[in-house]
Amino acid sequence: MKLLWSILFSCLLGYVLLMLEPMVGGILAFGILFGCLFRGLYLLNTLHDKLTKAEIVNKPTRRGSRDLI
Repeated sequence: MKLLWSILFSCLLGYVLLMLEPMVGGILAFGILFGCLFRGLYLLNTLHDKLTKAEIVNKPTRRGSRDLI
């Protein structure tokens, strides 16, 4: 449902930007585009930081590794 609302909002925003003057519409379009890109990079950086701080825990199993081979 979120995707549907996002698509509809994008269509409406694109229509509004086409009705504006080219300079104003271009500035708004590039602002939206770069805002989304920077937000994506920020989220990727946060995810990377969390993954690098995570520890891998090796739990001993009941069966030895020879049983698996």
